[in-house]
Amino acid sequence: MRGSDMLKLRSVFVLALLVAAVMSLSIAPALGQEELPSIRLGVQPWLGYGPWWIAEQQGYFEDHGLDVEVIDFTWDQDMNAALAAGRLDVQAAATNTMITLINQGVDVQAFLVLDASYEADAILVSADIQSVEDLAGRSVAYELGATSDLLLNYALNEAGMSIEDVEPVPMAAADAGLALIAGRVDAAVTYEPYISAALREGENYSVLYTSAERPGLISDVMIARREFLAENPAVIEALALAWNDAVTFLRENPEEGGQIIADAVGSPLEEFQIAFEGVEVYDLAQNAELLFGDFPDTFVAVGEIMMMLNPDEITALPEFEDVFVIDYLEAYLPEAEATEAAE
Repeated sequence: MRGSDMLKLRSVFVLALLVAAVMSLSIAPALGQEELPSIRLGVQPWLGYGPWWIAEQQGYFEDHGLDVEVIDFTWDQDMNAALAAGRLDVQAAATNTMITLINQGVDVQAFLVLDASYEADAILVSADIQSVEDLAGRSVAYELGATSDLLLNYALNEAGMSIEDVEPVPMAAADAGLALIAGRVDAAVTYEPYISAALREGENYSVLYTSAERPGLISDVMIARREFLAENPAVIEALALAWNDAVTFLRENPEEGGQIIADAVGSPLEEFQIAFEGVEVYDLAQNAELLFGDFPDTFVAVGEIMMMLNPDEITALPEFEDVFVIDYLEAYLPEAEATEAAE
């Protein structure tokens, strides 16, 4: 190649590099605005959180521009501490856990109702215990501050008793059923799949009381620190959409979706299928109906029960409008869908 041609080629090459550099500088900020932060999402081995594992395996987080690490916890208190300390960004939590955190000074808000438990939280007992009154003086394994704590105290209160009438044995709800089977306690408060696992061990154990006795008492929501939600509004909708995709997948593919959840919680699929009958998970349309409908009343009712059962620690009931971020769900209300279709 002649020298003049080489010089021209070099000039063209340099010019192309300069143009590419300028274009990348102009495009980068725009792309940066679309990027969402990496999210650390805390869960426990509860069936109602199952769609999060489906979202992880089916790639629904990535579909909505999210990079999510799903982190498993055994104890409520460990997951709560991680959220309060900023080691988690979002957390699947019982409604009563959210109220407890707020009363402890942790400024959290909820943005999604995940599920409600009807028969999937229960008090299990040995054969000689036939009523809640029979728990008097007996050892009961349950997790302090968790849904097990709320269910036990509610059952005792309904029977005219209190926690002072039993022998509390604090432990993780995941371990309570095993303690009953091993004969270390007389009763255990736990949730599925641990209820089915305990009952599988023989006829010496039975369900004494379930969350179906007070519909709405046990439900779960997605929470985050108020500051995080204020700074990352797009994360709310992206997570909600990933959840919605996962719930849809589970409904359309019950065997495959059920297997993903069963594997995550360490349960045989057959037991999962039976246990899951006591749980209802909510998609976005159902969330809109709930949160703009009856759920605010349920939230107040749960808070009032908690204040009655534990007045020393639960001293205030947060205002629903202050602690639930739900404006984005208006688009999923039936009226909004009807209006959009008409247009």
